[in-house]
Amino acid sequence: QVQLLETGGGLVQAGGSLRLSCAASGLTFSSYRLGWFRQRLGKEREFVAVINQSGRVTYYADSVKGRFTISRDNTKNTVTLQMNNLKAEDTAVYFCAADGDGRPVTYWFRTDQYDYWGQGTQVTVSS
Repeated sequence: QVQLLETGGGLVQAGGSLRLSCAASGLTFSSYRLGWFRQRLGKEREFVAVINQSGRVTYYADSVKGRFTISRDNTKNTVTLQMNNLKAEDTAVYFCAADGDGRPVTYWFRTDQYDYWGQGTQVTVSS
């Protein structure tokens, strides 16, 4: 059974930092592309960042580029999202997701292209 467990959410002041982690089990971790998505209150789930299987290719939403960094450790089956200079608009539930298919890059940002999802972790940024 595949499980993705996000940790590291919490309350932080604007300008602060948080580090989210997602621990995966039940899958061949190094074969999966991993993404972070978020869902703000009353909004649809949206793409934040993605990293390919080797960790050498990453993409970010324009809204987080330069502030967030995605990384992975294939020896520990974890993917991390380092979030710096947080803003009030970053407040959301953050989800990690895994996809095992070799889809073209244009699919990597779509929520409907991921096989597995975690339960999410709340990030609240106070202004």
